[in-house]
Amino acid sequence: FLMGQLLNIYREKIQRRVWLFLVLLFLLSALIIFAIAVGPYRLSLNEVIRSLSGLETGTQKVVVWDIRMPRIVAAIITGCALGISGMAIQCLLRNPLASPFTLGISQGAAFGAAFSIVVLNTGSMKQSALNTYLGAYATTTSAFIGAISATIIILLLARLKKMSPEAIILAGVALSSLFTSGTILIQYFATEGEIASVVFWTFGDVARSGWQELAILSVATILVIVYFFIHSWDLNAMTAGEDVGRSLGVGLDRLRLVGMSMAALVSALATAFNGVIAFLGLLAPHIARRLVGSDYRLLIPFSCLVGALLLLAADTAGRLMVGSGTLPVGVLTSFMGAPLFLYLLIKGLGR
Repeated sequence: FLMGQLLNIYREKIQRRVWLFLVLLFLLSALIIFAIAVGPYRLSLNEVIRSLSGLETGTQKVVVWDIRMPRIVAAIITGCALGISGMAIQCLLRNPLASPFTLGISQGAAFGAAFSIVVLNTGSMKQSALNTYLGAYATTTSAFIGAISATIIILLLARLKKMSPEAIILAGVALSSLFTSGTILIQYFATEGEIASVVFWTFGDVARSGWQELAILSVATILVIVYFFIHSWDLNAMTAGEDVGRSLGVGLDRLRLVGMSMAALVSALATAFNGVIAFLGLLAPHIARRLVGSDYRLLIPFSCLVGALLLLAADTAGRLMVGSGTLPVGVLTSFMGAPLFLYLLIKGLGR
């Protein structure tokens, strides 16, 4: 009888989580329609539906499919990527402050972009040999190399020196300071135009991604989500402690190494394509955890969905606030993230 009651309670909780997921999915769909309709060139709901159905031609089609849809899809995919990356890093390091931003991955990407813009002249009309070879992807490639370099350093320290999760966070803070200092040093020797390019890149802007970049990031994000969903039971076992996880047969060292590599890879791609978007990888998992708890079978999809909602809402708000222009989404996520994270931290300490 008691087991039956517990099973009914569990089923009711799962049903509530499913309904909550559907509500968030509906909010995301409504936000997509709203983001398509608003802007300097406003569209009615009928024009939006006709454009999405392929019935509209001319200006409406160009506005929807060539201007607004790429950045909307970029916000959704990038939000999912940073959400799943932050969730995985927090679990694998067992530290609620862990994220791509606090581990120095984002700062490594910023240093790579600054190096490309100033030293390799990819931010000016002057073409260097490397810029000719890489074309329009020179800055993105350099940013990706910088992010991956930070990741490799963290993984090597963790693997060779047997660092604890707390020590890995401290190493990430040191790397963040090192890459930030390097970026400032490069800016010191840059021209005014190059400094403007570096600063604009570090703001973060989902409008930079085209369909080709979105395809690459989408494939990587889906693969990472599938990997962590397959290992969701192992992640749940890790929350009970490393000793408990090992006693249950979980290969913690391998899981941590592969999981950290995959989480860092997808966050490096997101940062390289869109610039530095701070706090999102830190906030989305915390908000999702407040909604559904620490069961990673639920936390994985909710972290992705919350990340997509936050980034798309911030990007849409940035377009509405500036009017004919656009406010970089990285600025808004920073303003939104700091007080919201402090609120979550205070509520958590209160409990």
